[in-house]
Amino acid sequence: MLNRKEPSSFWCLFALVAGLFCSPIYALDDADYLPKSVTYAPDIATPKSVLGSAVGEWHVRHDQLVQYMQLLASQSPRMQIKEIGRTHENRPMLHLYVSSPENLSRLESIREQHLQNWQQSKGQISKQMPAVVWMGFSIHGDEPSGANSSLLLAYYLAAAQGQEIDSLLQNTVIILEPSLNPDGLARFAQWANMHKGKNLVSDPNHREHLQGWPSARTNHYWFDLNRDWLLLTHPESQARIEEYHRWRPHVLTDYHEMGSNSTYFFQPGVPSRTNPWTPVENLRLTTEFAKFFANDFDKVKRSYFTEEGYDDFYYGKGSSYPDAHGSIGILFEQASSRGHVQDTINGQLTFPRTIENQLMMSLATLRGAQVLRPQLLEFQSKFNTDAAKLAQADELAGYLVTESADKARLNKMLDKLSAHQIHYYPVNKSLEVDDVQFTAEHSYFIPLEQPQYRLLKSLFSNRKRFNDNTFYDVSNWNIALAYNITYRGIERSRWRKVSYFEASSQKKKANASVVNENAVAHAFSWQDSNAPTLLQMLLNRGVKVRIAAAPFNAISQLGDSPMLPGSAVIQAGDKQPENYLNIVKELADELGIRIWSISTGLTTEGIDLGSRNVQLVEMPKVMILGGRGMSQYEAGELWHYFDQQLQLPVSIVEWSDLESISLEDYTHIFMVNGRYKQLSASATQKVGDWLQNGGTLIGQQNAAKWFSKQEWLATTFVDDEAIDNAFDVTGYSYADKDKLEANKLIAGAVYETETDMTHPLLFGFGEQAKKLPMFKSSNLIMRKPAKPFLTVASYSTNPLMAGYSADEMQKLVANSAAIVAHKKGNGRVIAILDRSNFRGYWQGTNRLLSNAIYMSQFIDVEAK
Repeated sequence: MLNRKEPSSFWCLFALVAGLFCSPIYALDDADYLPKSVTYAPDIATPKSVLGSAVGEWHVRHDQLVQYMQLLASQSPRMQIKEIGRTHENRPMLHLYVSSPENLSRLESIREQHLQNWQQSKGQISKQMPAVVWMGFSIHGDEPSGANSSLLLAYYLAAAQGQEIDSLLQNTVIILEPSLNPDGLARFAQWANMHKGKNLVSDPNHREHLQGWPSARTNHYWFDLNRDWLLLTHPESQARIEEYHRWRPHVLTDYHEMGSNSTYFFQPGVPSRTNPWTPVENLRLTTEFAKFFANDFDKVKRSYFTEEGYDDFYYGKGSSYPDAHGSIGILFEQASSRGHVQDTINGQLTFPRTIENQLMMSLATLRGAQVLRPQLLEFQSKFNTDAAKLAQADELAGYLVTESADKARLNKMLDKLSAHQIHYYPVNKSLEVDDVQFTAEHSYFIPLEQPQYRLLKSLFSNRKRFNDNTFYDVSNWNIALAYNITYRGIERSRWRKVSYFEASSQKKKANASVVNENAVAHAFSWQDSNAPTLLQMLLNRGVKVRIAAAPFNAISQLGDSPMLPGSAVIQAGDKQPENYLNIVKELADELGIRIWSISTGLTTEGIDLGSRNVQLVEMPKVMILGGRGMSQYEAGELWHYFDQQLQLPVSIVEWSDLESISLEDYTHIFMVNGRYKQLSASATQKVGDWLQNGGTLIGQQNAAKWFSKQEWLATTFVDDEAIDNAFDVTGYSYADKDKLEANKLIAGAVYETETDMTHPLLFGFGEQAKKLPMFKSSNLIMRKPAKPFLTVASYSTNPLMAGYSADEMQKLVANSAAIVAHKKGNGRVIAILDRSNFRGYWQGTNRLLSNAIYMSQFIDVEAK
């Protein structure tokens, strides 16, 4: 049984005198965590009185967290509660607003005045305004100490009595978000609690400390929500960012956990890895807050570290997104018990201790915000003024973007800009820039002179060189490259040639389709990225659809209409459902896709509608192979794309079940990065036989390499030794070893590929896809097959478009294969080396996934 070591009387006396904490190694009561320098109102419910056990004895479920926060809001005049959104699993996302009763009575006017202060220039701010502190907990569901500590923090703020708390509430508006990832938190609480025994087990090998697949770090679709603040793929992030821009807090705290053998980290992080658009004053204020954190930990002799291991380069995290907006984002990382208690190199680490540390840092943050309030107000008021000066000094006036064939993809990018409060304007006069035609109908101008200047520069960055080339996360997230949207920076000397409507953030609407009931067929182009969705929705409703593998000119209601390869054809003679025309029009209008009504099967040019090249689409039955050892992130990206965007139900099957199930009914199997050595010989043979008999096998990253080893894929890969040999280590010292390993990685950069636009996997891609940006996050290098027609895309001679990659890696990757596809027996094998739906953000390549499903039947080149 766990030995509950009580603290010595000396430390209890010290804590009481210092007004800090006096908790045993395993909490006996909520009071063990709380400051002793105040009294607590008896009419405010403690967490234990509601949950039935002290905080930390069990992992709190999200529904319990919601219940307690709602109760506190009903009991305390210091609190208001708001539901800001719902998760994928329909769990409520709560914000608890905490301040003095007087402040809460005029909360909306405080918010409005605060935003006015943010917009004012230096010297015009109201210095009596409270500091706004947003405290968000446990965006990774299996890092629960933050969310559990929010119970105690909320109780303290509701129940503490005395001048100390009154002063804090008078000078602060606190936005408390008890769980940033409700679905993940619920999943982990269930896991940890279901494995807890009467006698706690601290063995790190105990099942409690080793989650199943997928882990509760992620949300419902297995995405890391801490990477989604900028990308906004999920409803949790979308609701959060909308609320963030309603408030623009002065401080935003972000509570995490790290490896069990660590201590405690708080920012500042590695100075050389700060985003260059983050103001220097932000770093200074972050350092000022660190003094409060260090002071409290020093008093109780607890270990911590700063300026090591973590960075603030990628603007898509909870601790870095605020830095682009005049807020101070602060990251906390607590060593994780990953359960109730775990043995570590520092001794036993208990769940209550992790909770107590997070609570201590929360209260230190609030004290820091109160003391630093004048500086925070001043910094935020100058933020916009400084951004305006930077914009006026910039050699660029803004960016022009255009996309004529795929309005859905362009509109998705514009929606993303709007969500981040970035303004864009429809162009009303066509112009040419650098041999690119920006037509009025399809183009927009995004000026740099707007409050989001810093974020805009980051979103359109193509930087390739950095002071520090080691990245904790991705080194580029250029939004135009991610969406494969043509863009050009407009120099300030030329911007007056850009004519645009003054109405900001207005998108051009698609016209509704007119469907002719007497037509022999109806067709729609494959160029719009919503076309695969329309196809699948039609299949789901029983409508029979064919795909044309070759171009043709049809006679439609619009005259002679050219249709490109990949166009979908709905023939009246295919025994369609009775009301199929209503279905077609309804769905097409919903997705903004034009329908052509074709009057005759005889075309004016190209194949006729009865050609063998116009093939019926089979209802796909798709499997994603998952399980321990497979990338939950990549599997989640596929699942999310198919389920949310494509409306295609998919089966997620654990690799360990392959031997016991029939593969006969599956048309496609997707495999992601993973450890494929764990598959048995019989399971591997089973997949190989299924492929030979007509299945389509698609692999990303390491799965493609495994295909090659099985001799299913007609190419080979560059080995690790060749990568090692590419680096000259002459003169390297021991201190350079980490730098060398970092240079061998491609952590997240944009690479240019040259594509075969005639290949079925590229059907529907616009002309700009001849040079297709792909997001590369591994150093895998796939050689081009010797036989022609197998390489769908290859990296260009100078492939790096944006982000960091070592010169040695660029040379190795140059002219190698990015996508290879061919027949294998009666089936097809497709290798896509990069993550084509990276974090749900890389919209410019994710339709490779849908083409791998609907166009694979047209891949007819064998590799021998």
